[in-house]
Amino acid sequence: GPGQICTLRAGARGCPAVHGMSSVSRSIRPWRPRSGQEQQAHSARPGQPLHHKTIMRCPDAVRAKAAKSAWLRDLFLPNITLFIDRRHFNHSEWERLEHFKPPFGFMELNYSLVKEVITMLPPNPYQQVLLANNSKQRPTCISCAVVGNGGILNNSGMGQEIDSHDYVFRVSGAVIKGYEKDVGTKTSFYGFTAYSLVASIVVLGSKFSKIPMGKVSQYLHFLEGARDFEWLKALLLNKNVRKGFLDQFGPRPRDRFSKDFSLDNYLVIHPDFLRYMKNRFLRSQTLDKSYWALYRPTTGAFLLLTALHLCDRVSAYGFITDGYQKYSDHYYDKERKRLIFYTNHDFDLERRVWKKLHDANVMKLYQRS
Repeated sequence: GPGQICTLRAGARGCPAVHGMSSVSRSIRPWRPRSGQEQQAHSARPGQPLHHKTIMRCPDAVRAKAAKSAWLRDLFLPNITLFIDRRHFNHSEWERLEHFKPPFGFMELNYSLVKEVITMLPPNPYQQVLLANNSKQRPTCISCAVVGNGGILNNSGMGQEIDSHDYVFRVSGAVIKGYEKDVGTKTSFYGFTAYSLVASIVVLGSKFSKIPMGKVSQYLHFLEGARDFEWLKALLLNKNVRKGFLDQFGPRPRDRFSKDFSLDNYLVIHPDFLRYMKNRFLRSQTLDKSYWALYRPTTGAFLLLTALHLCDRVSAYGFITDGYQKYSDHYYDKERKRLIFYTNHDFDLERRVWKKLHDANVMKLYQRS
């Protein structure tokens, strides 16, 4: 029904836009699902009105603009849980999430594997990780640059502007060496799936030999399915990954990370949050077709929407825009490559949503017009 994310198996394809929530319930208390079943999964630090504290601290924050927007106020949940950890796993949660295909749930995954991996993830005291910093050091409004890998950034000269933000988010094959003037050098958050990480390292070779990380950077892992759980298990235990689960890209996942790898800096995105992003912001018409199960938003789209739920001010660079045909697929392509629209993503929908968010002054989209 309105105000809750679908929990029926048939609803796994997506939910319609939510209507009918009163302005009081929308703006004053954290979102409460109607069924107690989803309560634990969706309340981020109950009783702590981060939404209001943010608006008082930064009146033009994304969440403040969303609350005033006729389009976003029924879609944007400022207190939704973003990250999963051992507190979010029990038998009832397994049964609830078993109704949704990965990456939006646990359907057809191995119970023992999922339990083993999630129970290794330490409790994360804050969902709003950027607000956990010492308040004296924190700027009034937290600014974030989210850097996609689109060809629009080639020869853009945006590097200095990107690095001027408080935090910089990068994704998958985020090549920096040789492109500093265009994409900057700073990395605060690195978002990836297991496949996008290992494939980028292999395909890009010397251009992307290691993950771009700063001293206090954090990893954002978007779990895709069984291979991510197997890969993450091997990473957490510092062991070789099971044969057939991305081992062809290198047997030991921990080798891809710095020697001071710490779970404190490793955040795993909750399947509920992935489903929320898909259903509310990027509900593609593909979901109404026979091959609906193939669809998911791009990893870059997941990263940008995550930043919009963490930061006060967001600028997006290297994401698909009107006129994308003028640019190569990636900013680091040596020869021009056309952007290919694969069935499992909806690039045109993402283009329209980013433009709409920009035009509504919710975020700034670099368009190089």
